[in-house]
Amino acid sequence: MKILYTNFHGRNGGGHVTYVINLARALAPGHALTVAVPGTSRLYRYAREIPGVEVVDMQYTTRLSSWFHDRAALRRLIAEGGYDIIHCNGSADHKQVMLATLGLRRRPRIVFTKHNDHPLGSLGNRLRATLATDHSIAVSAYVHGLLADSPYSRHPITTVRHGIDTDYYAPPDAATAAQWRERYFGPDWRGRLLLGSAGGTDYDKGWLDLVAAAGSLPAPLRERVRILVAGDPPNQAKLDRVREHGMQDQMVFPGLLDDVREALGACDAGYVLSYREALSFACREMMALGRPVLASNAGGLPENITAGRDGWVVPVRDVPAIAAVLREMLEQPERLAEMGCQARATAEREFGLRDFAQATLAVYQRTLSA
Repeated sequence: MKILYTNFHGRNGGGHVTYVINLARALAPGHALTVAVPGTSRLYRYAREIPGVEVVDMQYTTRLSSWFHDRAALRRLIAEGGYDIIHCNGSADHKQVMLATLGLRRRPRIVFTKHNDHPLGSLGNRLRATLATDHSIAVSAYVHGLLADSPYSRHPITTVRHGIDTDYYAPPDAATAAQWRERYFGPDWRGRLLLGSAGGTDYDKGWLDLVAAAGSLPAPLRERVRILVAGDPPNQAKLDRVREHGMQDQMVFPGLLDDVREALGACDAGYVLSYREALSFACREMMALGRPVLASNAGGLPENITAGRDGWVVPVRDVPAIAAVLREMLEQPERLAEMGCQARATAEREFGLRDFAQATLAVYQRTLSA
């Protein structure tokens, strides 16, 4: 099967990068894959490292000049590529694929994955659903509901939750974890509650709510908390918020990491406290590393967790509820390891890369045979 993957992000790309790269690694041995993304993107760099995958520098802009350059280049790629499937992963690239395929004698079948909870009622969505979608993939039951109540319901919708490489994201042994903890949290990490996330430092990721919750604890408890946030470094306004809660000396900002395993594996528990979330690779990676996760009830996030067994679920932006969970962690630290084992078991049972890739491939096959 010949498959073209598109994505518009020009820099980081977040979970879109993980999604496409995981599919490409799993499917490249048996299929001809092309990844057409901006050459400045992290996805472009990662895809070039996968043997057998063709990578094309492609821009997805709405400038008038794109009709004569970027969109023309995309149309040539599609017309000459002989693709069976085009798999779009964002509204901007989906739009350009729609325009680039108008009037083609042979249009490849188009699959669209919805990675977020943005509204779907616009004219643009109606046009893309009508003219450039043959099958939609929802990354969670929550997102499936959004698609089912939208113009995309005119075509099949399948829920395929994120898969990750649970061998790659494997729990470290005790000695290795101790080394990582000293590297990220310093030599006095023992006796501390070490919390981490690779969800990034945007306001809507909710990490400042965790900072506020920790800052609200009585001093003897508050002083034991350490919080790691991997991603783009926070700006001064965000650092000022941290300082307002008296947590400036208890934060770790390692930056945007290509490999998050050491930073997350150094922690006792993870957190994903987003205000909006379709499902979350960050949550699944943390659980695969054998760490329970504190998550908000935003979107599809709760679908990852069985509350009280392999993590905790709190209402969005509920600082007192977050603080109550922190108290529980600090007062019952022995439970963290037990819940971490359950998190790993959940990951092995439900988050496997092979099942994710096979379920996505089945969508392609059904789309071609429809």
